[in-house]
Amino acid sequence: MKIRLDRKNCIGCGSCVAICPKFFKMSEDGKSALIKGVLDKRDGFESLEIDSVNCAQDASDSCPVQVIHVIK
Repeated sequence: MKIRLDRKNCIGCGSCVAICPKFFKMSEDGKSALIKGVLDKRDGFESLEIDSVNCAQDASDSCPVQVIHVIK
């Protein structure tokens, strides 16, 4: 399983951090970031391999701009 975060289009509302601080944090640029995520500079997506969905799906569902994708 994997979380993919489209940082380029993140608006920095912080709902993912409030719901799922296990995987998300606010970065210095005011946008969400994945804790221990790997940024692909070509497409602006950050990815993180995960063993279980935990709160990641709730964070994805709460994102007002739908930039969080949980791939099962």
